Parts: sequence; C-alpha cells; structure tokens
Amino acid sequence: MASVFRDFLLVLVLLDIQAAQPFCLRGCTCSEESFGRTLQCISVSLSELPGNLPEEFKRVRIENSPLFELPRGSFINMSTLEYLWLNFNNVTVIHLGALEHLPQLRELRLEGNKLRSVPWTVFRATPLLRVLDLKHNRIDVLPELAFQFLVNLTYLDLSSNRLTVVSKSVFLNWPAYQKCRQPGCTGEVLSSMVLALHDNPWICDCRLRGLVQFFRSISLPFILVNSYMICQGPLSKAGQLFHEIELSACMKPRISTSRVKVTIQVGQNVTLRCLAQARPSPTIAWTYPLSMWREFDVVTSPAEDAALSELTIPAAHLVDSGNYTCLASNSMGRSTLVISLQVLPAQALPAPLSPSSPSEGNAYVDLRVLKQTVHGILLQWLAVADSSEEEWFTLYIVSDEALWKEVVHIGPGINTYAVEDLLPGTKYEACISLGSQPPHQGQCVVFVTGRDSGGLEGRERLLHITVVLCVVLLAVPVGIYAWAAQGLCSCREWGLYCCPHHRKVPRCPPAAPQCRDSSFQDHSVICEDPEGHRDTEVDEERKEGDSS
Repeated sequence: MASVFRDFLLVLVLLDIQAAQPFCLRGCTCSEESFGRTLQCISVSLSELPGNLPEEFKRVRIENSPLFELPRGSFINMSTLEYLWLNFNNVTVIHLGALEHLPQLRELRLEGNKLRSVPWTVFRATPLLRVLDLKHNRIDVLPELAFQFLVNLTYLDLSSNRLTVVSKSVFLNWPAYQKCRQPGCTGEVLSSMVLALHDNPWICDCRLRGLVQFFRSISLPFILVNSYMICQGPLSKAGQLFHEIELSACMKPRISTSRVKVTIQVGQNVTLRCLAQARPSPTIAWTYPLSMWREFDVVTSPAEDAALSELTIPAAHLVDSGNYTCLASNSMGRSTLVISLQVLPAQALPAPLSPSSPSEGNAYVDLRVLKQTVHGILLQWLAVADSSEEEWFTLYIVSDEALWKEVVHIGPGINTYAVEDLLPGTKYEACISLGSQPPHQGQCVVFVTGRDSGGLEGRERLLHITVVLCVVLLAVPVGIYAWAAQGLCSCREWGLYCCPHHRKVPRCPPAAPQCRDSSFQDHSVICEDPEGHRDTEVDEERKEGDSS
C-alpha cells in the first residue's frame, strides 16, 4: 500500500514539472537570456508566423525559413517583444498593421529578404524602435516622408538594395534628424545615429544632386557606415564616388529644330528633326494627324542631358501635309514643338501621258481591316481629296472561287463597312475608290478565310496554329486571315519578310505575285501553309503532279 501511494506521488510530481515547463515550438529552441526569454527557429519550415506565441518572449528569431509575409495582427499576443529578427527568409509583403501590438519593439531585422517596398506607416505602432536593418532586399523607392514615424531610430541599414535616386528631403524630414539639429541636443545623441546606404545602383544625374550635396556636408547627427558611395549610372559617371562628381540642377526639356516650316514636293523623302535638351535626359514622342494610318520610322539618339529624334517620311503624299508635334518629357515636365510640313503637288504632266484625272491624282485613299466581327471582318478606309464636294465611295468585294461579287455605293461621311457571311476556305479581295473611279494602288486588301474544321474548336485551333506564308496575318472568327500587301515583291521575299524565323522556304508557283496591283484584278497566287490551308491553284498543281 505504501509503494502504491509513493508511485502516485511520483506521477503527480512529474505532471507538475511538465506543466511548469515553458512553451516552445516544435523544431525550435527556447532559452533564458539576461533580457528575457528567447525563441529561436533556424531552418525550420515555417510558411507563416505561429499565432499562439505567448507573451513571455522578449526576442523572436526566425531565419532560413519559407516565411512569405507578415500579415496584420501577426504579434497580437506579444506586447512585451523587444527584438524581432526575421533574416534570410522569403518575406515579400509587410501588411499594414503587421507590427500592431508591439509597443515595446526596439530592434527589427529583415536582412536578406525579398522586400520591394515597405509600408512605412507600419512603424506608427513601434515608437521605441531604435534599430531597423533592411539590407540585402529589393527596395527601390524611399518616399519623402518614409521616416516620419521613426522618431527614436538610431541605426538604419538600407545597403545592398536597388535604390537609384533618393531625395535629400527624405533625411531632412526625419524627425530624429530635426530633433538633433535643435539647440541643446547632446553630442552623445548626435553620435549615435548610424546610416548605411552603400552598394545601391545610384544613378548620378541631376535628381541625385541634393543627396550628393547632403552627404558631402554630412556631419553629426549622421555617421555613414561606408562613406564611399559609388555611381552606377549614367555611363559618364559610372564608377565615380559621390564626393568626386559635379551635378547640375534639373531642367525641363527645351526643344529646338533647324526648320519649323518644311515644304517639299509630292514623292520626295523628308526627315523632320527635333533636339531636346533636358536634365535628366528626356524621352521623345511624335504625334501627327494620320498617325493611326501612316506609321513612319522614328530614330532617337540619346546623349548626356539631350536627345535628338528624327522622323523620316518616305515618298511623301499630299495627305502627309500637316503639323508634326515633337513631345519631349522628363521628371521635371514636358515641352512641345510643332513642325509644319507642306507637300506640294508635282507639276502636271501633259494630258496624253496622264491616264488619271487631276482630282484622282490628288486624292489619297487607304483601306484596311479594322477588326473582326462575329461572321466576318470590318473594313475601314481613309480618303482625302482636294475637292470641296462631298465624296461618295464605291466598295468592291469579289471572290473568284465562289463566283461572287458585290459592289456597294457608300455615301459621304461613312468610312466603315462590315463584310459578313463569309465562306470558309475562300479568298476575297476588297477595294475602295472615290466615286465611280476604278480602284488603284493602295486601295485594296486581300483576305482568306480558314477551312471549316467541323466546329468552333477546330477553327480556334486553326486560328492559333496555322501560319500562311507570304502574308501579314489577322486573326478573325471562323478562321479568317487577312493581309495588306505593300509594293511589288516575290513570294520568297514576301515569306522571308513576314516570317523571318520560319525555316522552310515557301512553296510557290514560279511567277512572282503582285502585292499591290494598279487595277482591280484577282490575286490568285498564295503560298501553302503548314496546316493544309492553300490556294486552289496550289491544290490543282499538286493533284496534277501526283497524277503524273
């Protein structure tokens, strides 16, 4: 009986000892330090912070874990926590309110994570924070009021991030700096403010001028961990130290050109030039009335604090006359310059040599496929003529394979037409002309519908996979392919231009197709595509070859 009672007492003692043991996470270690209890989790698979940590911990250290974010209320039960080390994890996001309930936090270390930005207002909840370590992250921006809640911070490490340009106002607005610049601030407090900003890809242009001057004159209360701040760009400043460079003040773009009024004859080439001087270097864009219809080559040559942009118009047409606006912009603002281009008609040829009427020669007509519709395509045209009368249009749509032709007369003020109910596996040609005149070069577009594969699924597959050589493709429902040819070219040249990465040489008839004809006629030569889509003539030639 005595032995049973003794065993019972032993069990009670063991239970009391086990109940008295402090909490610790599985896989982690807990210890008692001079400042309090510590939780240490090294290389433990923690994808999120544990939500059941007791208030007894003074320091939490979690490193080399897949920890991704710090959500709101992460430390709701840890109001006495003073040291939080979360180094070398995968922390990418810090949510607003993540540091709530940590009024005693004095040290936060997030070295070696993947932070691109920091919600700086999160530090409103940590007024006693003195050490903030953010080195080896991906932070690229510091707002001017980033440090407004870091009143008692004495150590800030932002080295080895992706900072390129930072305003000196970031530091001038720092309450800790302002407080220590006031009379009566002791030298002991002044000497304790340590800042690390080295090993960032600094862009030493005019935007960094204030910060460079600030660091040159830096004295107490700041002490730089590494005073050798090195420029990574621009190329002319790369490798130079902050205290060696001279930077000018920023300046909004100033634009100039050699000629603001340019006059040429129709058919001539012309290059419009725009020189923009600015700090930092500007970007340049051009706008002109027919930009959505006629796209010209623009070459911009950047230089230090300047950029030269050239817009080239080959074989100018009367319709190219108008104002060409050069727009230069940088972080300081934008400026514009208008260049007026006037294209004069060529001298009239003798009547026997000119097959076109004067009004026809001065007219500009362009036709294109604007977009796809449910069962076809939507055509759009632009027509400009030197005539005070309202112009009517004639639209021709023809398909030789289907023995089908449609002529549509369209009144003035209309510039679109929907072509519906197209047949699969059929080639169509559409041309537009002014009034009753026959269509001419640049007024036609050819499109081919894909073969009907027996359903919408097959058509979608055909749309995404089939490549028709020698054409510029336009994907349309029911398998339509459309292209607008420009100039005379051989089938081989056409294919290499449109499909430069295609390894097979296109199989075509010996005769070179006409990309743009001067009369309304059949474009009957089309190359084979990899999915079996080919023109009727190609099919017939193959059948004849097989039978022979």
